[in-house]
Amino acid sequence: MACNIIISGFADEISAQLDEQLKVVTGLGMNYISLRAADGKGIAEYTVEEVKEKILPRLNAAGVKVSSLGSPIGKVEIEDEEGFQKQLVQLDTLCQICKLLDCRYIRMFSFYIPKGKNPDDYRETVLNKLKQFAAIAEKYDVVLIHENEKDIYGDIARRCKDVLDNVGSEHFKAAFDYANFVQCGEDTAACWELLKDNVAYIHIKDAVYGKGENVLCGTGDGKIPQLLEQAIVKEGYQGFLTLEPHLVLFDTLQSLEVVDATEVISENKAKDGAEGYTMQYNALKEILAKFCN
Repeated sequence: MACNIIISGFADEISAQLDEQLKVVTGLGMNYISLRAADGKGIAEYTVEEVKEKILPRLNAAGVKVSSLGSPIGKVEIEDEEGFQKQLVQLDTLCQICKLLDCRYIRMFSFYIPKGKNPDDYRETVLNKLKQFAAIAEKYDVVLIHENEKDIYGDIARRCKDVLDNVGSEHFKAAFDYANFVQCGEDTAACWELLKDNVAYIHIKDAVYGKGENVLCGTGDGKIPQLLEQAIVKEGYQGFLTLEPHLVLFDTLQSLEVVDATEVISENKAKDGAEGYTMQYNALKEILAKFCN
Protein backbone atom coordinates (compact mmCIF):
# COMPACT_ATOMS: atom_id res chain seq x y z
CA MET A 1 0.00 0.00 0.00
CA ALA A 2 1.02 3.63 -0.41
CA CYS A 3 1.89 5.09 3.00
CA ASN A 4 1.61 8.79 3.74
CA ILE A 5 4.71 8.80 5.93
CA ILE A 6 7.60 11.26 6.15
CA ILE A 7 10.87 10.22 7.78
CA SER A 8 12.55 12.92 9.85
CA GLY A 9 15.14 12.73 12.62
CA PHE A 10 17.00 14.39 15.46
CA ALA A 11 19.93 15.38 13.30
CA ASP A 12 22.07 16.59 16.19
CA GLU A 13 22.82 12.90 16.76
CA ILE A 14 24.84 13.12 13.53
CA SER A 15 26.95 16.09 14.54
CA ALA A 16 26.80 19.22 16.65
CA GLN A 17 27.30 21.24 13.46
CA LEU A 18 24.23 22.05 11.38
CA ASP A 19 26.09 21.92 8.07
CA GLU A 20 27.19 18.36 8.72
CA GLN A 21 23.67 17.42 9.82
CA LEU A 22 22.26 18.74 6.55
CA LYS A 23 24.95 17.05 4.47
CA VAL A 24 24.15 13.63 5.92
CA VAL A 25 20.35 13.87 5.82
CA THR A 26 20.26 15.15 2.25
CA GLY A 27 22.72 12.44 1.28
CA LEU A 28 20.15 9.92 2.52
CA GLY A 29 17.43 11.64 0.50
CA MET A 30 15.69 13.06 3.56
CA ASN A 31 13.92 16.42 3.42
CA TYR A 32 13.09 16.95 7.12
CA ILE A 33 14.87 17.15 10.44
CA SER A 34 13.71 17.58 14.00
CA LEU A 35 15.68 20.61 15.17
CA ARG A 36 16.96 19.98 18.69
CA ALA A 37 20.41 21.57 18.54
CA ALA A 38 22.49 23.34 15.90
CA ASP A 39 26.11 24.46 16.00
CA GLY A 40 26.43 23.22 19.56
CA LYS A 41 23.48 25.21 20.92
CA GLY A 42 20.04 23.92 21.92
CA ILE A 43 17.10 25.31 19.97
CA ALA A 44 15.63 26.90 23.12
CA GLU A 45 18.81 28.98 23.45
CA TYR A 46 18.24 30.68 20.10
CA THR A 47 16.41 33.94 19.53
CA VAL A 48 13.97 34.29 16.64
CA GLU A 49 16.39 36.66 14.93
CA GLU A 50 19.29 34.21 15.27
CA VAL A 51 17.23 31.44 13.68
CA LYS A 52 16.20 33.80 10.87
CA GLU A 53 19.79 34.83 10.20
CA LYS A 54 21.84 31.71 11.01
CA ILE A 55 19.63 28.65 10.52
CA LEU A 56 16.79 29.32 8.09
CA PRO A 57 19.00 30.30 5.11
CA ARG A 58 21.01 27.07 5.46
CA LEU A 59 17.87 24.96 5.72
CA ASN A 60 16.47 26.63 2.61
CA ALA A 61 19.72 26.18 0.69
CA ALA A 62 19.72 22.47 1.52
CA GLY A 63 16.03 22.03 0.74
CA VAL A 64 15.37 20.75 4.26
CA LYS A 65 12.30 21.54 6.37
CA VAL A 66 11.69 21.12 10.10
CA SER A 67 9.22 18.51 11.35
CA SER A 68 9.43 19.55 15.00
CA LEU A 69 11.46 21.55 17.46
CA GLY A 70 13.12 19.22 19.97
CA SER A 71 12.64 21.56 22.90
CA PRO A 72 13.44 21.00 26.59
CA ILE A 73 10.11 22.52 27.66
CA GLY A 74 8.80 20.61 30.68
CA LYS A 75 12.23 19.16 31.46
CA VAL A 76 12.41 21.00 34.75
CA GLU A 77 11.70 19.94 38.33
CA ILE A 78 7.98 20.22 39.13
CA GLU A 79 8.80 22.26 42.25
CA ASP A 80 11.12 24.66 40.40
CA GLU A 81 8.87 27.70 39.97
CA GLU A 82 11.65 29.93 38.68
CA GLY A 83 12.51 27.32 36.05
CA PHE A 84 8.87 27.04 35.03
CA GLN A 85 8.49 30.80 34.60
CA LYS A 86 11.62 30.84 32.45
CA GLN A 87 10.17 28.07 30.30
CA LEU A 88 6.94 29.98 29.74
CA VAL A 89 9.03 32.72 28.13
CA GLN A 90 11.13 30.16 26.22
CA LEU A 91 8.01 28.48 24.86
CA ASP A 92 6.65 31.76 23.54
CA THR A 93 9.92 32.28 21.65
CA LEU A 94 9.91 28.67 20.42
CA CYS A 95 6.41 29.12 19.05
CA GLN A 96 7.61 32.15 17.11
CA ILE A 97 10.54 30.09 15.79
CA CYS A 98 8.08 27.36 14.85
CA LYS A 99 6.06 29.77 12.74
CA LEU A 100 9.20 31.19 11.13
CA LEU A 101 10.29 27.70 10.10
CA ASP A 102 6.81 26.72 8.89
CA CYS A 103 6.84 23.97 11.52
CA ARG A 104 3.78 22.57 13.31
CA TYR A 105 5.14 20.69 16.34
CA ILE A 106 7.17 21.37 19.48
CA ARG A 107 8.31 18.33 21.47
CA MET A 108 8.02 18.78 25.25
CA PHE A 109 7.70 16.99 28.61
CA SER A 110 5.70 16.91 31.85
CA PHE A 111 8.22 17.77 34.59
CA TYR A 112 10.72 15.82 36.65
CA ILE A 113 9.32 14.41 39.88
CA PRO A 114 11.52 14.44 43.01
CA LYS A 115 13.22 11.11 43.64
CA GLY A 116 11.35 8.92 46.08
CA LYS A 117 8.12 10.87 45.70
CA ASN A 118 4.85 9.55 44.25
CA PRO A 119 4.24 11.25 40.88
CA ASP A 120 0.47 11.06 41.41
CA ASP A 121 0.82 13.46 44.34
CA TYR A 122 1.84 16.17 41.86
CA ARG A 123 -0.99 15.58 39.40
CA GLU A 124 -2.87 18.85 39.88
CA THR A 125 0.31 20.93 39.72
CA VAL A 126 1.43 19.14 36.57
CA LEU A 127 -1.94 19.65 34.86
CA ASN A 128 -2.07 23.32 35.82
CA LYS A 129 1.37 23.99 34.36
CA LEU A 130 0.76 21.95 31.21
CA LYS A 131 -2.44 23.90 30.56
CA GLN A 132 -0.40 27.10 30.70
CA PHE A 133 1.97 25.67 28.09
CA ALA A 134 -0.98 24.59 25.92
CA ALA A 135 -2.50 28.09 26.09
CA ILE A 136 0.69 29.57 24.63
CA ALA A 137 0.71 26.96 21.86
CA GLU A 138 -2.92 27.72 21.06
CA LYS A 139 -2.13 31.41 20.72
CA TYR A 140 0.32 30.58 17.92
CA ASP A 141 -1.64 27.64 16.46
CA VAL A 142 1.24 25.28 17.28
CA VAL A 143 0.89 21.72 18.58
CA LEU A 144 2.84 20.62 21.64
CA ILE A 145 3.76 16.93 21.46
CA HIS A 146 4.33 15.36 24.86
CA GLU A 147 7.11 12.79 24.92
CA ASN A 148 6.84 9.93 27.40
CA GLU A 149 10.32 10.56 28.81
CA LYS A 150 11.77 8.60 31.73
CA ASP A 151 11.54 10.14 35.23
CA ILE A 152 8.85 12.72 34.37
CA TYR A 153 5.20 12.67 35.42
CA GLY A 154 4.06 11.30 32.06
CA ASP A 155 6.60 8.50 31.86
CA ILE A 156 4.10 5.63 31.84
CA ALA A 157 1.06 5.24 29.62
CA ARG A 158 -1.54 5.67 32.37
CA ARG A 159 -0.23 9.11 33.34
CA CYS A 160 0.31 10.09 29.68
CA LYS A 161 -3.36 9.33 29.07
CA ASP A 162 -4.30 11.35 32.13
CA VAL A 163 -2.50 14.51 31.00
CA LEU A 164 -3.73 14.19 27.40
CA ASP A 165 -7.33 13.78 28.53
CA ASN A 166 -7.24 16.51 31.14
CA VAL A 167 -5.25 19.16 29.32
CA GLY A 168 -7.83 18.42 26.67
CA SER A 169 -6.46 20.63 23.91
CA GLU A 170 -6.03 20.15 20.17
CA HIS A 171 -2.73 21.92 20.76
CA PHE A 172 -1.46 19.24 23.17
CA LYS A 173 -0.91 15.77 21.73
CA ALA A 174 1.42 12.78 22.18
CA ALA A 175 4.81 11.97 20.72
CA PHE A 176 4.99 8.18 21.06
CA ASP A 177 8.46 6.92 22.03
CA TYR A 178 8.80 3.12 22.05
CA ALA A 179 12.18 3.00 23.79
CA ASN A 180 11.18 5.22 26.69
CA PHE A 181 8.19 2.99 27.45
CA VAL A 182 10.46 -0.07 27.36
CA GLN A 183 12.89 1.65 29.72
CA CYS A 184 9.98 2.25 32.12
CA GLY A 185 9.04 -1.45 32.00
CA GLU A 186 5.88 -0.86 29.96
CA ASP A 187 4.41 -3.02 27.18
CA THR A 188 4.50 -0.83 24.08
CA ALA A 189 1.52 -2.61 22.50
CA ALA A 190 -0.66 -1.81 25.51
CA CYS A 191 0.69 1.75 25.56
CA TRP A 192 -0.22 2.21 21.90
CA GLU A 193 -3.76 0.96 22.43
CA LEU A 194 -4.26 3.39 25.29
CA LEU A 195 -2.75 6.44 23.59
CA LYS A 196 -3.15 5.99 19.83
CA ASP A 197 -6.11 8.36 19.49
CA ASN A 198 -3.93 11.18 20.80
CA VAL A 199 -0.67 10.33 19.00
CA ALA A 200 0.34 13.05 16.52
CA TYR A 201 4.00 12.09 16.14
CA ILE A 202 6.17 8.97 16.48
CA HIS A 203 9.81 8.64 17.55
CA ILE A 204 11.80 5.75 16.11
CA LYS A 205 13.92 4.62 19.03
CA ASP A 206 14.20 1.08 20.43
CA ALA A 207 15.50 -0.41 23.67
CA VAL A 208 15.70 -3.67 25.57
CA TYR A 209 14.13 -4.59 28.89
CA GLY A 210 16.39 -4.93 31.88
CA LYS A 211 19.22 -2.47 31.59
CA GLY A 212 17.19 -0.45 29.11
CA GLU A 213 19.97 0.03 26.61
CA ASN A 214 19.08 1.57 23.26
CA VAL A 215 19.45 -0.64 20.19
CA LEU A 216 18.82 -0.47 16.44
CA CYS A 217 15.11 -0.05 15.71
CA GLY A 218 13.33 -3.36 15.26
CA THR A 219 15.91 -5.33 17.28
CA GLY A 220 14.70 -4.41 20.78
CA ASP A 221 11.56 -4.87 22.86
CA GLY A 222 9.66 -1.88 21.46
CA LYS A 223 7.69 -4.03 18.96
CA ILE A 224 8.34 -1.35 16.36
CA PRO A 225 7.76 -3.42 13.18
CA GLN A 226 4.38 -4.82 14.22
CA LEU A 227 3.13 -1.64 15.87
CA LEU A 228 4.11 0.53 12.91
CA GLU A 229 2.32 -1.80 10.53
CA GLN A 230 -0.74 -1.74 12.77
CA ALA A 231 -0.66 2.04 13.05
CA ILE A 232 -0.06 2.78 9.38
CA VAL A 233 -1.89 -0.02 7.56
CA LYS A 234 -4.79 -0.79 9.90
CA GLU A 235 -5.31 2.51 11.68
CA GLY A 236 -4.27 5.03 9.04
CA TYR A 237 -1.49 6.86 10.86
CA GLN A 238 -0.08 9.62 8.66
CA GLY A 239 2.73 12.02 9.29
CA PHE A 240 6.21 11.91 10.74
CA LEU A 241 8.39 9.05 11.88
CA THR A 242 11.36 10.73 13.53
CA LEU A 243 14.65 8.92 13.94
CA GLU A 244 16.19 9.15 17.40
CA PRO A 245 18.85 6.43 17.10
CA HIS A 246 20.74 6.80 20.41
CA LEU A 247 23.32 4.38 19.04
CA VAL A 248 26.43 6.45 19.81
CA LEU A 249 27.43 8.80 22.62
CA PHE A 250 26.73 12.02 20.71
CA ASP A 251 27.64 15.49 21.96
CA THR A 252 24.34 16.55 23.54
CA LEU A 253 23.24 13.16 24.89
CA GLN A 254 24.14 13.75 28.53
CA SER A 255 22.07 16.94 28.59
CA LEU A 256 19.02 14.80 27.69
CA GLU A 257 19.51 12.25 30.49
CA VAL A 258 19.17 12.51 34.27
CA VAL A 259 21.27 9.35 34.64
CA ASP A 260 24.76 8.69 33.31
CA ALA A 261 24.35 8.50 29.53
CA THR A 262 26.42 5.32 29.46
CA GLU A 263 23.53 3.54 31.15
CA VAL A 264 21.53 3.79 27.92
CA ILE A 265 24.49 3.61 25.54
CA SER A 266 27.23 1.59 27.20
CA GLU A 267 29.24 1.38 23.98
CA ASN A 268 28.97 2.92 20.53
CA LYS A 269 27.13 0.71 18.04
CA ALA A 270 28.49 2.69 15.10
CA LYS A 271 31.78 4.43 14.38
CA ASP A 272 30.19 7.90 14.61
CA GLY A 273 26.90 9.75 14.67
CA ALA A 274 26.51 9.81 10.91
CA GLU A 275 26.87 6.04 10.66
CA GLY A 276 24.47 5.44 13.57
CA TYR A 277 21.88 7.75 12.01
CA THR A 278 22.26 6.01 8.65
CA MET A 279 21.90 2.60 10.28
CA GLN A 280 18.64 3.69 11.94
CA TYR A 281 17.34 5.19 8.70
CA ASN A 282 18.07 2.01 6.73
CA ALA A 283 16.56 -0.21 9.43
CA LEU A 284 13.35 1.84 9.40
CA LYS A 285 13.22 1.75 5.60
CA GLU A 286 13.50 -2.05 5.73
CA ILE A 287 10.61 -2.23 8.19
CA LEU A 288 8.43 0.05 6.07
CA ALA A 289 9.27 -1.79 2.84
CA LYS A 290 7.36 -4.82 4.11
CA PHE A 291 4.02 -3.02 4.02
CA CYS A 292 4.56 0.31 2.22
CA ASN A 293 5.32 0.78 -1.46
